[in-house]
Amino acid sequence: MGPADGTNRDDAAVRDWDWSVLPDGSVRSRFAAPSGSLAMATMGKPQNPRVVLVPGVTGSKEDFAIVMPDLAEAGMYVVSYDLAGQYESAGAGPENLVPPRSHYDYELFVNDFIAVLEDGSGPAHVVGYSFAALVAQIAFTRRPELFRSLTLLSCPPDPGQSFRGVSRFGRFSRWANGRVGAALMIWGIRRNFNNVTPSRLKFVRHRFRFTRRQSVRDIYELMKRAPDLRRVLAAATLPKFVAVGEHDLWPLPLHQRFAESIGARICVYRGGHSPSETSPHEFARDLLALYAEAGQEGPHAG
Repeated sequence: MGPADGTNRDDAAVRDWDWSVLPDGSVRSRFAAPSGSLAMATMGKPQNPRVVLVPGVTGSKEDFAIVMPDLAEAGMYVVSYDLAGQYESAGAGPENLVPPRSHYDYELFVNDFIAVLEDGSGPAHVVGYSFAALVAQIAFTRRPELFRSLTLLSCPPDPGQSFRGVSRFGRFSRWANGRVGAALMIWGIRRNFNNVTPSRLKFVRHRFRFTRRQSVRDIYELMKRAPDLRRVLAAATLPKFVAVGEHDLWPLPLHQRFAESIGARICVYRGGHSPSETSPHEFARDLLALYAEAGQEGPHAG
């Protein structure tokens, strides 16, 4: 964990934040991605250095609602969007591609993400959360010049069948197909096994009214085929950061081994799988320290 300072007190004060409301000063918009229209939120001045925050499966841009103001006030231009098929981007999907496809796949998410990065001027600081951390890794291997730094938040640490290392559930995951795996995932979230606050749980349950089950099923299957990009990431010279909660889905030793294998610094926060929600001010502080380093070194990709 980072050193104790005022951010710890600020994070301790985060209780019943209304997660359905984006912070004051943010701007809602739609982005025309290859898979369809994506719901986007931005904050800060567009001429400032850009930070792109990408949520994971069953998530949304609101997962960064407390982080965004800290970054914008520090002089960053913050961009976040809902993945295709998720929450307010539910209309985006494989049927919109040319030619149309029947399933969400890595290509769809990576091409959407690259389109978002290309829409800005110059490389961006990237934060990929959980499944989106896998998407960000693939995008980096294809277009490294679009990245100024790479942060992998609660990233599945093992390639291949990434669920195999998950505590308790991992031993059964190889037998669960996308439909069963997605149903178990949604059931656990609805039952509040993550022990989130009442206001957070209300919003999480609200999102499920919009998120397409097909997207969750397909992403579950994709996470059973996580790419092994450790050698490529290890050779990259841009600043790399692994951020994880002390009670994450995957045991800490797996995250530590992953961070070491790619040459990334690692920070462990209080809480579980969602440091951007439970330790948002600490997380923002550490991101800004990383970005200061990237500004000194420049956007080297490898």
